[in-house]
Amino acid sequence: MQFIKGHGTGNDFVILPDPDNQLELTAELVAALCDRRRGVGGDGVLRVVRAAKHPDGTDLADEAEWFMDYWNADGSFAEMCGNGARVFVRYLLEAGLATPAGAALPVATRAGLVRARVDGDVVAVEMRRPRVYDASTATLGGLTLTGAAVDVGNPHLVCALPAGLELSGLDLTRAPEFDAALFPAGVNVEFTAPGEPVDGADGHTLMRVYERGSAETLSCGTGACAVAAVALRDAARDTGTVAVDVPGGRLTVTVTDDSCWLAGPAVLVAAGEVEPTALRP
Repeated sequence: MQFIKGHGTGNDFVILPDPDNQLELTAELVAALCDRRRGVGGDGVLRVVRAAKHPDGTDLADEAEWFMDYWNADGSFAEMCGNGARVFVRYLLEAGLATPAGAALPVATRAGLVRARVDGDVVAVEMRRPRVYDASTATLGGLTLTGAAVDVGNPHLVCALPAGLELSGLDLTRAPEFDAALFPAGVNVEFTAPGEPVDGADGHTLMRVYERGSAETLSCGTGACAVAAVALRDAARDTGTVAVDVPGGRLTVTVTDDSCWLAGPAVLVAAGEVEPTALRP
């Protein structure tokens, strides 16, 4: 099996080229590929499939040639992955499978169509405008934090730390507890703290995240979009640009009247072959 390894601000993925949807991909195989000791290692798998060849992509085949079949590290599906989409686009370009045409390059996902723009090392993807729709809580150890529920095509809960608590002090080795009635399919939980002013940005937020199906990751693109939406709301703004610093680097999120642009570096670091039968414990 051919694979490529890539990451966006440390959010890393195993990319599997499968244009005609011929790989027998299972939850067990995905989890084995993402195992950091017995497999290739990654926060998830990006299978590169023609939209017309995948049942989840056929409805968008007239608008996008390629479908991003994204799987979490535990083998579960996810509707969307912002950093994954940026790495997916980087692969399409470097493999010669697409060229930016017109305003943006379209990609089909389970959350709908996303569009990408490339400027050197930076890949930006346009996604749906985040929707802040409810309040809830997350419990981490003995700490319960109030947060904002945000829909970015996938579910998020953004929790600001109270004064006196440091992001670095959080123990994210275990999943936070959350309201399963509000989030029946699970939720990505972002923990935030304010950052110093950044030139060219309307806000600056520091973030750590526990992703459903992948545990803590160095970055989460849709999570950064959710965090930016909450930061703008708290600043009484409908639109604007927010710098979001994650452990893996900096993402820039621009919320417009009808969409959200996520921008940052996306790189490919390795390519090779893996023997699926060798991945079995």
